[in-house]
Amino acid sequence: MDSRDVPAPVRRKDVAVLVPAAGMGVRLGGGTPKALRELAGEPLLVHACRRLAMAPSVAMIVIAAPPGDVDAVRALVPGAVVVPGGATRQQSVAAALAVVPESIEVVLVHDAARALTPPELVEAVAAAVRSGAAAVVPALPVVDTIKRVDAGEHVLETVDRAPLRVIQTPQGFPRATLVRAHAEAVDEHTDDAGMVERLGHKVHCVPGSDLALKITRPLDLLIAESLLAAHPLPVSRS
Repeated sequence: MDSRDVPAPVRRKDVAVLVPAAGMGVRLGGGTPKALRELAGEPLLVHACRRLAMAPSVAMIVIAAPPGDVDAVRALVPGAVVVPGGATRQQSVAAALAVVPESIEVVLVHDAARALTPPELVEAVAAAVRSGAAAVVPALPVVDTIKRVDAGEHVLETVDRAPLRVIQTPQGFPRATLVRAHAEAVDEHTDDAGMVERLGHKVHCVPGSDLALKITRPLDLLIAESLLAAHPLPVSRS
């Protein structure tokens, strides 16, 4: 089949992606907000938003930035809506969610630290939400041996890893469900799917991506640099 015969992706434009990016990321070091740390000469946030914007369903990206860096973030990602973030991740997500219009039916929450997440994963999460799931998370099988230990670091048992999963972002939700989860939260959560789970909803998993690793430590930056070199984004022809 000639490449010209391949249909273009359906551009639904019914998805808003919230990017809480106000955290400092102490483990990564550097004294700079984690989302603004550079990978191959550009901030993690720029890499992440560039990939989000390539997903055909995404209508808007809302970044909750460090309050003192709102103007700088607007300059870095001019196509995004930028709001001041809060003291916690949950507060930042809530601040970003507050500016999403009711006409947007699907809301995703994504970590800027997962800067190389491919657009295809964004689309897979959004599709699962459209299919009726109340919460969707990308997941990978656990490959390491897992052991439960006591306070003295003595092994108590080897845990069966078959039912265990490593959870990534973006996490996806119907807008109304995520709004309700934040309105009814009684304590702080670092995981939006966990908030929806507390409402009694089931959380659906879709296959995750090795490219969606979370850049948390200096070693992760080195790994991400290698992945970026091996998986460059296609050049836009628009």
